[in-house]
Amino acid sequence: MPVHVIRGRQVGPRLFVSAAIHGDELNGLEIIRRLIKRVSARKISGTIIAIPVVNIYGMIQHTRYLPDRRDLNRSFPGSSTGSLASRLANLLMTEIVSKCTHGIDLHTAATNRDNLPQIRADLEDKDTVDLAKAFGVPVIINSKMRDGSLREAARAIDINMLLYEAGEAMRLNENCIRAGVNGVLSVMRHLKMLPEFSSRQINKAKPYIARSSQWVRAPTSGIFRSKVRLGKEAKKQQKIGIIEDVSGCGQIRHVCAPDEGIIIGKSHLPLVHEGDPLFHIAYFKEVNKVVDSLEEFEADQAL
Repeated sequence: MPVHVIRGRQVGPRLFVSAAIHGDELNGLEIIRRLIKRVSARKISGTIIAIPVVNIYGMIQHTRYLPDRRDLNRSFPGSSTGSLASRLANLLMTEIVSKCTHGIDLHTAATNRDNLPQIRADLEDKDTVDLAKAFGVPVIINSKMRDGSLREAARAIDINMLLYEAGEAMRLNENCIRAGVNGVLSVMRHLKMLPEFSSRQINKAKPYIARSSQWVRAPTSGIFRSKVRLGKEAKKQQKIGIIEDVSGCGQIRHVCAPDEGIIIGKSHLPLVHEGDPLFHIAYFKEVNKVVDSLEEFEADQAL
């Protein structure tokens, strides 16, 4: 497991940044590669520990899982005498996470899905909320802890942690990568690990916390076509996709948004089965303001 440790001259927080806990999620690897080129020990206070590939086994095999088909992000805190997944989780927890004060875990969507850049965190904790807002992406999701996840294990030992979701598995997305690098640097400035940036503000778009989110699922099986892009607003009962019979002779079914919200995740599979997740929609109190923030955010990443 490759690890980069950059220890500043001044005492400060200890931040770990991890990627590729799922071996096919590559944006985080590139975020860390660029991050370590941007951060100098002469300039930071505290320590940053960067792990570009946690699940090296999965990355080599181009798969999300470990060779034993276990999901590493459901195996924490792990055990020194358990399965490969359990031992790897235990190694990360004991050698890195337990020695830190804060953490950021970098992810993408699952295979054949795409995620809008977003932060997921336990928003019951004020310090974590402040970290999430400091990251600087427009969409923040209050995400419950999942059994066996790194976030749950970190929280159990009082480590504030964010999860950054952006892009697709096995793909590099330049805008998602830029947003991730800028977001980690912004969190470091919030923690006083880096001096304030004087010439411009990083990730200027205002963040908004979603009141809830849900997946819209396929009402039938067939050929699926999306009618909306990531980051766009969906009105209540708007037709956001269609599903046609494979033979071309059946009835066309429309996929409709149950309520007004923002598309933060979607499926790219053209062939779907009834019940498959198609669109992930986040709901906000002020949807129009979120749309404006997303447009500003997209313009910032394109510069």
